[in-house]
Amino acid sequence: MNGPRIFLGAGWKMKKTAQEAVEYVQRLLELLAGIDGLAEMQLFVVPPFTAIEAVKRASAGKFWVGAQNMHWAEWGAFTGEISAPMLQELGVDLVELGHAERRQHFNETDESVQRKVHTALRHGLRSLVCFGEQSSDREFGVEKEVIVRQLRVALSGVPPECAARLIVAYEPVWAIGEEGTPASPADVRVMSAHIRDLLEDILGAEAALVPVLYGGTVNPENAAELLLGGRTDGLFVGRAAWQAEGFARLIANCAEAISRQRSGDLHENRTFSS
Repeated sequence: MNGPRIFLGAGWKMKKTAQEAVEYVQRLLELLAGIDGLAEMQLFVVPPFTAIEAVKRASAGKFWVGAQNMHWAEWGAFTGEISAPMLQELGVDLVELGHAERRQHFNETDESVQRKVHTALRHGLRSLVCFGEQSSDREFGVEKEVIVRQLRVALSGVPPECAARLIVAYEPVWAIGEEGTPASPADVRVMSAHIRDLLEDILGAEAALVPVLYGGTVNPENAAELLLGGRTDGLFVGRAAWQAEGFARLIANCAEAISRQRSGDLHENRTFSS
């Protein structure tokens, strides 16, 4: 993959008015000015639809701005929905698809995610495809099979040449939300390897262009361990990044850990052996 290899993103869910979003961005940019190592990172935020334009303007291209969802149809009688051409006009850098809350509360399926992925790619939008197993899947030992189905269906028919416009985010449902249980770096490491093998089977050699992110009860205290110990390409963060100070601290901690690892002060096999 050309360019930054580490991706750190914040999903805002149904939070922040346009004015609150602008204040967040202004504060975040102030805080980022004091952090070293950002050149190796691709940062992004995913605000509500109503704040996208304001965030794009305030961010001045310093990080990517995404959308939280979209419909698979370009136009139509779908009251309350947003289409790819509408997002394209706003200049969004990516669109989040298949989040567990969309599946749980709005009856989204693997098949509907697949249709959205194709529409997003057709309109030149990066697709941030979210997926993850339920706690019951893990209890029965079928978590890998669940991931196989979700990814195979979501990426069905996607040509390998589109791999560079895909990002995948492994977000186990049992780790999401206020009551979520943090995954261990070992859990993340096993699933990251499984996901990469699966992507290679689906997309061939081009799968190397697809960043594999982890999300689920990520915070400034555990972010670096999940990133490096989990051997992921980045993190997709929820509530810990809803305040600019929290997101900036998480970014700084990851940047410092990466720098220490590369300088030889941090030995992964010893430090991230959990």
